[in-house]
Amino acid sequence: MKATHLFEDFFHSEKAGGLVLMACTVISLILANSGASDGYLHFWHLEFSGHSISHWINDGLMAIFFLLVGLELEREVYIGELSSLKNALLPVVAALGGMLVPAGLHFLLNRGTETQAGAGIPMATDIAFALAVLSLLGKRVPNSLKIFLTALAVIDDLGAILVIAIFYTGSVAWVNLIAALSIYGALLVMNRLKIRNLIPYLIGGVVMWYFMLHSGIHATIAGVLTAFAIPFGNGDEKSTSFILQRFLHRPVAFGILPLFALANTAVALPGDWVHSLVEANSLGIFAGLFLGKPLGIFTFSFCSSLIGIAKLPSDLKWTHILGTGFLGGIGFTMSIFITLLAFGKDAIIDQSKIVILISSFLAGIVGFVLLNIFLKSEKSAQ
Repeated sequence: MKATHLFEDFFHSEKAGGLVLMACTVISLILANSGASDGYLHFWHLEFSGHSISHWINDGLMAIFFLLVGLELEREVYIGELSSLKNALLPVVAALGGMLVPAGLHFLLNRGTETQAGAGIPMATDIAFALAVLSLLGKRVPNSLKIFLTALAVIDDLGAILVIAIFYTGSVAWVNLIAALSIYGALLVMNRLKIRNLIPYLIGGVVMWYFMLHSGIHATIAGVLTAFAIPFGNGDEKSTSFILQRFLHRPVAFGILPLFALANTAVALPGDWVHSLVEANSLGIFAGLFLGKPLGIFTFSFCSSLIGIAKLPSDLKWTHILGTGFLGGIGFTMSIFITLLAFGKDAIIDQSKIVILISSFLAGIVGFVLLNIFLKSEKSAQ
């Protein structure tokens, strides 16, 4: 399967961004548990215009991340892997399994408890981290596998966005929500009128973000809505959507996501943190990411092929899908993001972050080892 030029740019920027994320995570954890801990943790809680620095990152800058996710979704739907029903079915079904099984495992372990709301945490896949691990395998990785993982993670993000909008919304301030949706309607009208200048869309997106922020629905949803209002055209290098997407790749990969990682992995490990790993919430997150993800992705993919709904690309094998399933267990960005929405207690949030990091690390290691073994054996056989 031939990868497009834009996909190659996306893959390389995401994998490089993933390596930066890894470094930022390690640095943040070291600082949060060193002699500089008090000053480092205090920094993220400094207030600016009534909100802490971490709040501005999570509710403000992350809206730009979701804008990029929306642009990538739009491109996949129009001209990418999801534009053809035949090509889209396998990653769509795989993503569905990769969301339902992990959420089900967490729910079974936490049903009726205060941590039941964390069922959405193990549903997501971190594109940057997953592609970064896949890139470490070098040129042996078939393009079809890169595209499958990317499409899977993008659909996962769409699922996470829907979960946030539906299940992690508190009381709704209808006046602000109607104002936000009215602005979105105006942006869609501009799209229909073929207005291609980016400025009015970006201004409208910022105003929509403001009203969404005060509506009770998470403000980052405004980023996705803005993306789908921006004209796509034929998707070539002169299209408004392409220009903005290409511009945002590096600032998001090397600026916004590293800041998110630094702010949200600043976790001072308590003395009894090991004991918290056997609590229901921790077990649910671990079971979801490390076991549920590969189980759901592989089982749903295999069964869909067995009954003729989807078809495995000719250059892929089921062992590839199994290894990729473990890479899907690298939750990180979206898992931490949903954690912040799911829980109100700092102790539960920090506990969840620790388990997300451990689970994602182990899933990434197992996925890398399995794919390395499978790809080596295939090369030897050839």
